[in-house]
Amino acid sequence: MKTTRYTCGVLTLSDKGARGEREDTSGPMLQQLLTEQGFSVTAYQIIPDQQLLIQAILTKWVDEKGIDLIITTGGTGVSPSDRTPEATRQVIDMEIPGIGEAMRQASLAKTPRAIWSRGIAGIRKKSLIINLPGSEKGAKENIEAVLPALAHGLYKLKGGTADCGQKKEGEG
Repeated sequence: MKTTRYTCGVLTLSDKGARGEREDTSGPMLQQLLTEQGFSVTAYQIIPDQQLLIQAILTKWVDEKGIDLIITTGGTGVSPSDRTPEATRQVIDMEIPGIGEAMRQASLAKTPRAIWSRGIAGIRKKSLIINLPGSEKGAKENIEAVLPALAHGLYKLKGGTADCGQKKEGEG
């Protein structure tokens, strides 16, 4: 069966990372993991935690680049600068609550601090945007919690018509 290779972008939100004061470890880890899972990483950027800038990049990556899956890492906590969920809500057409719930549930099994994570997921046009925590460990735990379902969701989002109970072309 031919596997469709979906495009992916990784956007790291970090004031210190954007200034070169902290190495981004979650972004490169996510790029490697997603590439290993068959995604084609076509965009990667580190920007400061600024809501309007986040909104602008998310919008550009969907509207101009047509990226299928955008993963953000960082800005999902409760620090005053953590604005990623708010930025995401401003640009999505619909929220997919099950993705955020699954990520928090998986993290909560490992640490009670997971209740403070505010990451969401949603759809803009035919692209899926998922917010992950900024730590490498948290980002890995969260993406692994939802990764098995992503190909199916992207297939349906792109207009796939096969029944949900059957494996479809493009799900790999």
